[in-house]
Amino acid sequence: MLEPNGPLPPEIYWRRRALAIGAIVVALAIVLWVGFALLRGGGDDPKADAKGATSTSATTKPSGSSSGAPDSASASAKPSASGGSAAPAAAQGQCPDQSLAVKVNVGQPTYKTGEQPVFGIVITNISSSTCERDMGSGLQLVSVQSLDGQRRLWSSTDCYPDGTPDVRALNPGQQAAFTVTWSGATSQPQCAGDRVAVPAGPYTVVAQLGSVRSAPEPFNIA
Repeated sequence: MLEPNGPLPPEIYWRRRALAIGAIVVALAIVLWVGFALLRGGGDDPKADAKGATSTSATTKPSGSSSGAPDSASASAKPSASGGSAAPAAAQGQCPDQSLAVKVNVGQPTYKTGEQPVFGIVITNISSSTCERDMGSGLQLVSVQSLDGQRRLWSSTDCYPDGTPDVRALNPGQQAAFTVTWSGATSQPQCAGDRVAVPAGPYTVVAQLGSVRSAPEPFNIA
């Protein structure tokens, strides 16, 4: 049955059979390769996608919680500002007296009679926290006294007790500077009595904010 029969030479029939068998083998190989590829692709890709989605989700969640931390911190800061926690409020609230230092200086060591002495006031935040304080002129007390400090001659709040509020926020070590000009005349509380020019002589000036007083600074009127 395998012997070729026909009018053509046997070699032609063998060649045709070889070509047909080769074509069948190639076709089977293609079918098997395609089937294997489909089986492999259908089994691995969904798993890979699932792993990728899980990995992305895991990466996204910590990122979300990290970006949410500042929101959580901000939310916890709000109650402290309204009195929920005393420490943060104090750190950024009003400067207590003990956190401040006051210094006074004189524009020049000697003034002539009739000149108006100029005093400089420097208020420093000596604490380790940022805070704020109203340092308006009505709250600053600048006074001129006798050299021994026994007699008060003038005070900045005697005739001008009220002043415009001047709230300053000071970082640790930061200073606020002010200038006060004195007419050279005496004064009394509530601006009572007559105001007269002080005589020539040595005097001291002292500045105060709250309970914090500066060291006395001497100067002369000649």
